[in-house]
Amino acid sequence: MKDALDPRTPVIVGVGQFSERVEDDGYQGLSVVDLAARAAAEALADTGVEPGALARRIDTVGGIRQFEISTPNAPAPLGRSTNYPRSVANRVGADPARAILEIAGGQGPQHLLTELAASIASGQTQVALIFGSEAISTVRHLAGSEDPPDFSENVAGSLEDRGLGLKGLISMQLANHGLVDAPSQYALFENARRARLGLGREEYAAQMGALFAPFTRVAAQNPHAAAPVARSAEELTTVSERNRLIAQPYPRFLVARDQVNQAAAVLLMSVAQAEDLGIAPDRMVFLHGHADTRERPLLDRPDLSRSASAVAAASTALEMAGIGVDQLATFDLYSCFPVAVSNVADGLGLGADDPRGLTLTGGLPYFGGAGNNYSMHAIVETVQRCRQLPGSFGFVGANGGTLSKYSAGVYSTTPVPWSDDVNDAIQSELDRVPPVPTTDYPEGWAHIETYTVRHGKDGRLTAIVVGRLDESGERFVAMGLPRDEAIVDLLTAGEPVGQRVYVRSFGYGNRVAVDKRSMDAQAPVTVAAVRAAYEHLLVRRDGHLLEVTINRPDSRNALHPPAHEELAEVFDAFFDDPELWVAILTGAGTRAFCAGNDLIYTATGKPMYVPRSGFAGLTSRRHMAKPVIAAVNGFAMGGGLETALACHLMVVDEAVQLALSEVRVGLIAGAGGLIRLPRQIPRKIATEMILTGRRMGAAEALERGLANRVVPVGTALEGARALANEILQGSPTSVRLSLQVMAETEGVADSTDAVLRRTEAIDELITSEDMAEGLAAFAQKRAPRWRGR
Repeated sequence: MKDALDPRTPVIVGVGQFSERVEDDGYQGLSVVDLAARAAAEALADTGVEPGALARRIDTVGGIRQFEISTPNAPAPLGRSTNYPRSVANRVGADPARAILEIAGGQGPQHLLTELAASIASGQTQVALIFGSEAISTVRHLAGSEDPPDFSENVAGSLEDRGLGLKGLISMQLANHGLVDAPSQYALFENARRARLGLGREEYAAQMGALFAPFTRVAAQNPHAAAPVARSAEELTTVSERNRLIAQPYPRFLVARDQVNQAAAVLLMSVAQAEDLGIAPDRMVFLHGHADTRERPLLDRPDLSRSASAVAAASTALEMAGIGVDQLATFDLYSCFPVAVSNVADGLGLGADDPRGLTLTGGLPYFGGAGNNYSMHAIVETVQRCRQLPGSFGFVGANGGTLSKYSAGVYSTTPVPWSDDVNDAIQSELDRVPPVPTTDYPEGWAHIETYTVRHGKDGRLTAIVVGRLDESGERFVAMGLPRDEAIVDLLTAGEPVGQRVYVRSFGYGNRVAVDKRSMDAQAPVTVAAVRAAYEHLLVRRDGHLLEVTINRPDSRNALHPPAHEELAEVFDAFFDDPELWVAILTGAGTRAFCAGNDLIYTATGKPMYVPRSGFAGLTSRRHMAKPVIAAVNGFAMGGGLETALACHLMVVDEAVQLALSEVRVGLIAGAGGLIRLPRQIPRKIATEMILTGRRMGAAEALERGLANRVVPVGTALEGARALANEILQGSPTSVRLSLQVMAETEGVADSTDAVLRRTEAIDELITSEDMAEGLAAFAQKRAPRWRGR
């Protein structure tokens, strides 16, 4: 068979691992680069060919991203390499034309191997070395020492940095509701699976223990394991001081262990290169089947108790290999949490007690969760086992994110032609299943779909619920209210899934309680009214006019959550009060109307949010049927301009500077600026301002129709008052209904269709006191006495 192979057929010829534990004799405190270099050297030596000659043939290196470079602004206390793949290549004497830094995710090792195998099969690559490493334990151990090492390296050469690859894995909605850690998110899947199976808590805990106890026994025999201790199922699931609860149902012993110093590497090349180098056939292992799939974002998934995409990847890889699951000799199923294993095992028909075992390494909680690189170790172990059992098949399943991305591979020493992937067809089939409808702003009665309770080291309990609204069926995520013991009790006893709860949305997020009475008692809905005093605002009521001044001049009137809440409250009161007909919003001092988001406050790490009515209580507000005038003095930047754009009218002083400057600090104008600015001025001018962050002055604002009036410096409020007084001369009912009709027809493209559109405004107008008064006053030649009704 091998003689008939295309000489470009990819083959694995060398594998290697290296590890060290802080407590071991001979501990060296190696950096991630040095760890990976040791593993890479092992892989080169594993071929049986002189390593120097082999290294010179490497044309491509691929590095798996460490945790410290897998999220934005992640710290590297001991420093990092500017080009990790080339740092490692330099250590082993390679000078590749191409260096890749893979995206984050545990699927990375298998995915990258499959990709480079395909590149070899196409002739684009000849010899590729892939590797990854983590030194999290060493960094933690040495960062606080008196003389910590500096692992920084500045390395020249090209780098194909593919970025973090976090799209679809992290969302503001999840982060705002405490779902920023892996245990809490996987706990949602685990609890959903338990409920689907109809198992009680103790019975399901016993199953998790029975699943992972064999993993500990494998780890206990693995010289590279970070925690080589065999434990019983009962020991794994019994909560104790050492085995504290992390997020229900997970105690610490069931959670991936990231405190490791581990590295692994794989060398692959074309059959032609292997034969030219004289590599023995018994070193060669072929990739018989492979597949990569992706799940939807967490809240969109049809079934939170399982991942269909992972099972599809595994099944496709087996089908491509032309074998059934019963023909596999070994498995290594990604095992960050029990559900990651049981999901694929369920789909393939495997039991926890399968005599072949479900891991070769010992799994992420016991061998160690070597960052994104765990499955490189699984591949190494699989290749070694295939060599020991020639002709056998081994399976590797690599999971990334929160059951988000799955990469599967089937390995054997039996030579086989390369097969192109069928990933697009599989993904297309998966994507045909419609996503679950969701809402960011749930209100009312609902039922629990899944849940967890996070246990902080300080003893604080955080209740997290994913539920469905009873009326609409929309899915939502919510947290329990602070100090709400009733919701915690509901989630920690009996069967919470399916239980009825009450949910309410606030600016700071969605909150859930056991019933409406409990919600009203802890988070009552208040009746809006203008207060006498505010901490961050000055409010003046003058007849039917309300003047609101953002009073944070030392911060250029930039807004933070407390100021947003006050503005939302004031405008709620304004729109609810029948005696208030026009509002003016301005900023204290002469320097700024509003400089947008308070970035200094953001840097403190305190929660950042805006009310449901949006930035400044205006940008997401619906039904603004009373005129609000922006009196813009000085700077209106970012959210400040977005606030002004949300107002009906704008009066600016001659020194005004208007800009959506978000792109210059890595943000976007997400509070309505991207929508409103192109609708209020010529689109190309708006696009220029949005993409460059350039400022617009008063004269241009007037010329473009963005500003209604320009007034001398320091007189924006006086100019707005003059405009407000002109509005107050007219019928407040007519003003309100005019704005209503304008809003109702804004989205109607055809003018005649808009004119003919049915509206209740006319019916309300002809029965209003103000219409009767206006006509009477006109006939009697006197000033009307408006009533606002």
